Amino acid sequence: MPEYLKTYVRVVDGFNRHVGRATMYLIFAMMGILLYSSVSKAWLLPSLWTLEMAQFVMAAYYLLGGAYSLQLNSHVRMDLLYGRWTLRTRAAVDAVTITMLFVYLAFLLFGGVSSTAYALKYGETSYSSWAPYMAPIKIIMTIGVALTLLQATSIFIKDLALAMGRPIV
Repeated sequence: MPEYLKTYVRVVDGFNRHVGRATMYLIFAMMGILLYSSVSKAWLLPSLWTLEMAQFVMAAYYLLGGAYSLQLNSHVRMDLLYGRWTLRTRAAVDAVTITMLFVYLAFLLFGGVSSTAYALKYGETSYSSWAPYMAPIKIIMTIGVALTLLQATSIFIKDLALAMGRPIV
């Protein structure tokens, strides 16, 4: 494989590893928000922002962590025949089937960019009583989809190299 493809794989894998590991800690932020929500509803005046903020943090958690999950190969896979194949056969099949993921992520990215542009242009807010601006979470969601698309491209390159008998290590 050409050196620029190896560099691309190294850079994307490294960046997504850092983003994914940092994103793991958002679960604690969400737990804190939900704990505060429970306490405020039991003993104080209930807060308007807690449930929606927890949803935003959870969306950031799974969208920014998606690329890292893909990198670790920890997504769900149907394993009727796959487990019996050689590594090269798996890589060849993965290189073909990942094209569906590219199509899906391209549509998500197009929708995310369009929705983010709308939110920024018109100052879109949520319809809840708290009414937060939607642009920050939409930006995070679009970045998460873009990182997942970059990671899928990295995986495609690695699968193609392995299928050709020249794995990128």
